[in-house]
Amino acid sequence: MIRIHTTLGEFTVELYEKEAPITVANFLAYVDEGFFDGTIFHRIVPGFVIQGGGFTEDLSQKRTRDPIKNEAGNGLKNLRGTLSMARTNAVDSATSQFFVNLKDNDFLDQSRGNFGYAVFGKVHDGMAVIDRIAAVDTGRRRGFDDVPLEAVIMTSVRRIDA
Repeated sequence: MIRIHTTLGEFTVELYEKEAPITVANFLAYVDEGFFDGTIFHRIVPGFVIQGGGFTEDLSQKRTRDPIKNEAGNGLKNLRGTLSMARTNAVDSATSQFFVNLKDNDFLDQSRGNFGYAVFGKVHDGMAVIDRIAAVDTGRRRGFDDVPLEAVIMTSVRRIDA
């Protein structure tokens, strides 16, 4: 389990190590080194996702580890409250950025002709905080769309006992 403290509250996440071992090991490596502390949710699209884990408050991108293998074929679905790895158009390009699904997003699941986005966890407690984050005002900043006008910062991301 992981506890994520933000400037708008905290939520806990259960990780699916059995189904997504590479992704969970990667995520925990970032957690254990304190990588996420001070990063922001830089992309908020109401009714879709909140995304974070790669940029600081001034929208500087943090240096990451090498990309990991996409585990989207693990049988898990992009349902409301699940965490998935963000990536570029390259299938195996995920590093540190992740998103929380605000609704069931089946078009992000692996399917014929669509490699999909790897689900690796689920919000265990605190969906009200996720919804609070999803409701902030957004705009365009430094070439990015859907950026919160007032930063939503991950102040602490730590392992907790289940």
